[in-house]
Amino acid sequence: MALLNKVKEYRIVKGINQQELGRLVGASRQTISSIECGDYHPSIVLALKIAKVFEVNVEEIFDYEEDENE
Repeated sequence: MALLNKVKEYRIVKGINQQELGRLVGASRQTISSIECGDYHPSIVLALKIAKVFEVNVEEIFDYEEDENE
């Protein structure tokens, strides 16, 4: 399962760092970093909070790509 995301791209455009995004969504800087690297899949609530910060639909930031072996 691959959950692709554009969190870093949206964060850079908005001009905020990982610490600030974490503060805005109630997560740690390490969690934001892990999401950006694809090492952590956020909960639905966290994904929605991130999308709300960037004022876009969650699908514009997160995309699920099904593994061909599944």
